[in-house]
Amino acid sequence: MPQALYESSIKSLPLLGRGKVRDIYAVGDDALLFVTSDRLSAFDAILPNPIPGKGRVLTQLANFWFDRLAYILPNQLTGTDPLSVVAADEREQTRGRSLVVKRLKPLPIEAVVRGYLIGSGWKDYQQSGAVCGVRLPAGLRQAAKLAAPIFTPATKAEQGDHDENISFGQARINCDAALAGALEGTGKTGARIADQAREAAIALYSAAADYALQRGVIIADTKFEFGIDAAGTLHLIDEVLTPDSSRFWPADSYRIGGNPPSYDKQYVRDYLETLGWNKKAPAPSLPDEVIARTSAKYIEAYERITGQKLPD
Repeated sequence: MPQALYESSIKSLPLLGRGKVRDIYAVGDDALLFVTSDRLSAFDAILPNPIPGKGRVLTQLANFWFDRLAYILPNQLTGTDPLSVVAADEREQTRGRSLVVKRLKPLPIEAVVRGYLIGSGWKDYQQSGAVCGVRLPAGLRQAAKLAAPIFTPATKAEQGDHDENISFGQARINCDAALAGALEGTGKTGARIADQAREAAIALYSAAADYALQRGVIIADTKFEFGIDAAGTLHLIDEVLTPDSSRFWPADSYRIGGNPPSYDKQYVRDYLETLGWNKKAPAPSLPDEVIARTSAKYIEAYERITGQKLPD
């Protein structure tokens, strides 16, 4: 397995914060350095073991999609080489796993698109016949393909908390409240930005799902994040269509009526479910076999979708 990075240590730039996976540094006043570590979270807890190769998979796959989907929406990339903004002795911990991105105002919602009925959407449907207020036909089975992709936004929870599904109407209200100051003088409203985000998310998902299916991968659902610049222009930000933000299924093993195998951390979740863990921090350690198999799943996802070997 490749060498793992649990946490970056960049001294040449100001550290702004560490998320579940990414360490964020300031690059001047108008850009950020994202360093994607090999940390893995499950059930909203960060595990003590890194997954070798994971950070490079997330970064390189996101770059692949940013390039392929740029015709739909502007994205966060600046074009600056991450190795050029850090000290010489810090380049190895950023190589292949870092992006220099624009500083943008994020929307206060997770832009979730679902093409198949699975996960929390399946649970909602069983209880109400709808997902986030979107009414679906009766009699659908678990993992069924939907007639058309649906937009099912969620709140952005603080680290350690759970995102909550909300209606699109509530998403528009949240965007109005959060973006009012940033949009002042642009003639735009947060509600209209939410409308644009919904349109963009469905277009992005549809284009990516069609491509991935040609590579033998089903994108069952995914989570996008968006931000705006000073002019109120919508941008695709954060990561995009990776195993951490999406549910990838091998097309050749897809079956309706159950939970298909996936190219993500589901293998880790399944292992943790056998431990009797209360799903609160601190999370338990992972055995070497689980780490190795999870690393292989991430790398396989990258290679199947892109048709390329993961760069060293």
